[in-house]
Amino acid sequence: MQVGDVLRKKASRVVTVRMNETVAIAAQLMRANKISALVVKDVVRTECDTAVGMFTERDVIRAVADHGSAGLDLKISKLISLQLVCCSLSDTTEHIRHLMNENHMRHLPVIDNYSLIGVISISDITGQRAPTRCDASFNRDSPGGRSET
Repeated sequence: MQVGDVLRKKASRVVTVRMNETVAIAAQLMRANKISALVVKDVVRTECDTAVGMFTERDVIRAVADHGSAGLDLKISKLISLQLVCCSLSDTTEHIRHLMNENHMRHLPVIDNYSLIGVISISDITGQRAPTRCDASFNRDSPGGRSET
């Protein structure tokens, strides 16, 4: 299966943030849009709003863990790697899975003909989201509240 096939099954809206915005603004955008990653765009007009990276929930946590509440005032540009890892519509999902594993990423921007087309996530590829603690069956009688299944 190719990336284009996966993207056809999901909403095409891509939420972006400029690299000169703060961590707080990025966190608010993610919460308001119920997403866990933003495409970061360059602020230089001559660069045609070029995608330069991804900013994720992990980056918010790292900023606050490393800098306390002052981390919320940091510019996104101080936290992202400026080496963009991306994919194209014709890449296979197996290749994308390899890229994500190799680069420890869960989201990749999809760029085709120098244009941002969308974002693909590991859950798009696997067809399911990562399990959370709340997903575990809850049993008050067992240790830790989990059922013994």
